[in-house]
Amino acid sequence: MQGPLREHGIPVVSEVAHIVPVLVGDAAKCRGVAAELLDVHGYYVQPINAPSVPAGSERLRVTPTPHRSDDEVYAFAQALNSAWHRLDLPRTQARAAA
Repeated sequence: MQGPLREHGIPVVSEVAHIVPVLVGDAAKCRGVAAELLDVHGYYVQPINAPSVPAGSERLRVTPTPHRSDDEVYAFAQALNSAWHRLDLPRTQARAAA
């Protein structure tokens, strides 16, 4: 999951767990991305906002299962990329997946 997200420049906070925290950094936009993923694309992703995390470090909690195919992972990454673009969220420098 992390490779396709990084290819799109989506900021992934940690690489050490199966939960993939995606940094949004804005509470309203975090809720907006989560709503778009559910309403438009059918993906439920939990937004994590203050006070669970400090203000300015709002994130999405992406929890992929090992039962997802590569095509499903890439489809999710594309859906997130679309929402990211629409909300004009900052990106990290894109790099090829390892």
